[in-house]
Amino acid sequence: MVSFGSKALPSKKPRIPNTVEDYLMGEDDKSYKYGRKKKNLSRKAKKESFGFDADSANKTVSGRGYDGTAKSNKSWKHHSASEPQTSVVRKQIDPDIAKYFSEIANLFESNEADLEERSVLCHNALEETRGKELELATDYIISHTLQTLLEGCDVDHLCGFLRGCAKVFPAISMDRSGSHVAETALKSLAVHLQDEQNYSVIEETLTMICKVIASNPIDVMCNCYGSHVLRSLFCLCKGVPLDSSEFHRAKSSAVLAERLNLNISQSSGNDLPHSHPLFPDLLKLLIAGILKCSRKDIKTLQTDQYSSLVLQTALKLLVKHDEELLKLIPVLLGCKKENVVEGNFVEMSVVSSIVDLMKETAYSHLMEVILDVAPESLYNEIFTKVFRNSLFLLSSHQCANFVVQALVSHARDQDQMELIWEELGAKFRDLLEMGRSGVIAAFIAASQRLHTHEQKCCQALAAAVGSTNESPRSIVPRILFFESYFSCEDKSNWNWPNGFKIHVIGSLILQAVFKFRSEYIQPYITSIASMEADHVFEAAKDAGGARVIEAFLGSNASGKQKHRLILKLRGHFGELSMHSSGSFTVERSFTASSLSLRESIASELLAVRTELSKTKQGPYLLRKLDIDGFAARPDQWKLKQSSKQSTYKEFYATFGSRETKSFRKDSSVADTSKHTSHPFDIKNMRKEIDHSLDSAVPSLGLAGMKRHPEKEKWQTGKFAKHAVTDDISRGKNKKKNLVASATSCAAGKGAESAVKPFLSEERSIKKRHRKDRPMKSSKKLKT
Repeated sequence: MVSFGSKALPSKKPRIPNTVEDYLMGEDDKSYKYGRKKKNLSRKAKKESFGFDADSANKTVSGRGYDGTAKSNKSWKHHSASEPQTSVVRKQIDPDIAKYFSEIANLFESNEADLEERSVLCHNALEETRGKELELATDYIISHTLQTLLEGCDVDHLCGFLRGCAKVFPAISMDRSGSHVAETALKSLAVHLQDEQNYSVIEETLTMICKVIASNPIDVMCNCYGSHVLRSLFCLCKGVPLDSSEFHRAKSSAVLAERLNLNISQSSGNDLPHSHPLFPDLLKLLIAGILKCSRKDIKTLQTDQYSSLVLQTALKLLVKHDEELLKLIPVLLGCKKENVVEGNFVEMSVVSSIVDLMKETAYSHLMEVILDVAPESLYNEIFTKVFRNSLFLLSSHQCANFVVQALVSHARDQDQMELIWEELGAKFRDLLEMGRSGVIAAFIAASQRLHTHEQKCCQALAAAVGSTNESPRSIVPRILFFESYFSCEDKSNWNWPNGFKIHVIGSLILQAVFKFRSEYIQPYITSIASMEADHVFEAAKDAGGARVIEAFLGSNASGKQKHRLILKLRGHFGELSMHSSGSFTVERSFTASSLSLRESIASELLAVRTELSKTKQGPYLLRKLDIDGFAARPDQWKLKQSSKQSTYKEFYATFGSRETKSFRKDSSVADTSKHTSHPFDIKNMRKEIDHSLDSAVPSLGLAGMKRHPEKEKWQTGKFAKHAVTDDISRGKNKKKNLVASATSCAAGKGAESAVKPFLSEERSIKKRHRKDRPMKSSKKLKT
C-alpha cells in the first residue's frame, strides 16, 4: 500500500473532520483552517498524472456543465437483446460535499497530518461516499482525491467502497475521470492481496463487480476507458501484474522478434510468477459473459478496436487452458456456440466472412492473437478451412498480411509449410513489390525452425530481386534497399542509393539468410563479398547494415570470402569503433580475421584510443582486443594471438565434423565455414578457448617481473598451445564436458541476445557486452 509520509506538526494540530456535518460545524474554527494556509479551496489537477483528463475545459469543479445543470453519464450504446439496460444518471454534487473533499485534498497536500490521522481521514471520507460513489468518482477534481484515499485506506474500507459502487462500476469505468478511480481501486486490491488474510473479502468484492459486468459486458468492452479497466480486471483475476505489457498491446518489435526466431520466449501466461492469488472462477465468469452475447453483439466485438484489445488480453491469459479456448475462439470467429463440436470448430458458412474481417484493423489484431494461442487441433482446422487457397489474397492486403505472418510463424509441421510454399513460393517478387516483405521474413524464419524448404526459399528470394541472366553481385544491395529498388522504373540501371536508410525488414531477412548452410546461400555470399568498398563502409555505419555484415562474418562462408569483405573496411576501423553499432562490426571483424588483419585493426584502434576510451562502448572494445597490450608489447601481443590461432585450428580439427576438416586450409583463425550443426555451440566454445588461453599465458603481460624457475616454461605461447592440445587429447570426457558447457551457454543466450537491437537505431550495449564477454565465472513495427 501507499505509505503516507509524515512531518513534524505544529503544537496546535489541525482537527480532522469526521463527517460533512462536522466539517460544516467547524468551518469557522481557526485550528481547522491551518491546513488551508497558502492554498486555494479547490485542488489544482496535475496533468502529468491523469492523461485521460487533459481535455477538462468543459467541466467545472463538480463535474457539471457551465449552465449549472447536472449532466448524465455517457449513454451506454450497446444493449443486450436478452437483458434491458437501466439508464444511469449522475446526480448533482452537493456544494458542501465538494468543499469537504477539497479540504481533505488540502490536508493531504500539506503533509500536516501524520499516518494515523490520515488513516482516519480515509475512513471518514470513504464513509461519506456511500450512495454517492458515481457522482464523486466521475467528478474531475474529486476523483483525484478519491484516488489518494483508495491508495491509502485499509482493505475493509477499500472493499466497502467497491461493494457500494458495484452496480454502477461499469458507468464509473466508462467515464474519463472515473476510469482512473476504478483502476486505482483494482491496483490497491492487488497490493492488499499480498496478505493472504485479505483473500476472502477481496474475492467477495470482485465477485459482485464481475457479476454486474458479465451481465452486459458489451458496453464496457467497446468503451475507450472501460476497456482499459476491464483488461486490468482480467489481469487481477488471473493473478498477473496489472501493468504487464505482455497482456496489454505487445510492442511491434517484440512481435516481430518472435516471428523471426529472434525471441525464444513464447506467450505463456501460466508460466509467469504470480504476485498474488488467482480467481480462476471469476475469470471464467467474465468469459462466460462474453459467450452469452448475442450474434449481433459478437459482430460488434469483432470490429470494435477497444473490444479487440480486451479480447486479446483475455485470450493471452487463457493460454494452455484449451477447454476455455475451444469455447471462446469459435464464437469470436462467428460460429454459433451450439454448433461447435470436436473436429468441427469452424463452420464453413462463416469462412468467407472471416476472410473479409481479417481486412479490418481491429479483427486482424485479434486474429493474430487467436493464431498465437489456439490449441493445435483448432489451429490446424483454421489453417485448412480459412487460409488455404487464400494466402496470397490475404498477403496482398495491408492489414490481413500481418495475420498471414502470424499463421506462417506458428506453422506446426513441414506439411503445412508445403501448403504455404505452394501458394506463396512463386510470389516472392510480387510480395516485395507490394511492400509485404514481412510475409517473406516470416516464411524464412519458419523454414529455419522446421528445417524445410531452405534451399527453395533462398533461391526464390534471389530470383525475386534479380534474374537468372544477371550476376549475383546486386542481390544483397537490392534487398537492403528493396523499397528503393522496386520503386525504380529502370531497374537494370539501379545503383546503391545515397542518403537512403537501410530497410529494417531487408536487414532482418539477410541476417536470417546468412544462418542457412553455405551451399544454399552462395549467391548471397558472392554478392556481399563483391560490394564496393565505400558501400561496405556505408552499410557498416548503419545499424541494420552493420548487423548484416556481422551475420555474414558469423556465417558458414569461407574464410577467404570473409577476408575479402574485411579488407574493404581497412582504414575505417577507427571511425567505426567510435559508433555504438560499428564497434560490434569491428569486434566481429577482428574475431574473423587472420593474424595480419588483427594487427592492422589493432593499429587503427590504437590511433584513436584516447577518443575511443571516452565512448560508452570504447573501454570494452579496447579491453577485448587488448589494445593496451598491443601498444606496450606488440611482439608478445602477436605471440598471444598466434597461440589462439593455433589452438583454434587444433580444436576444430579435433572436435569438428567431417565438414570441418577443411578448416586447416583456411587462413582465417575464426572461420567456422563448414561447421553447420551447432553455430552457437562453436561461438561459446571459442569463448572457453579464449578464457583458457588467457589463463594459460599470464606472463605475456608481465614481462620483467620475477617468476619462479619452474614456471619459466609458461613464458611462451608454444607451451600454452601444447598444454591445451594435451588436455584435448586426454580423452572423450574432456570433449563431452566442453561441448556440454558450450551447449548450455548457447541454450541460454541463443538468438535472443541478438534480437531487439535490430529493431531500433541504438543497441543495448550493456546487454550485448555482457553476453559477448569471455566467461570468467559462472554466472510490433508493422511494415
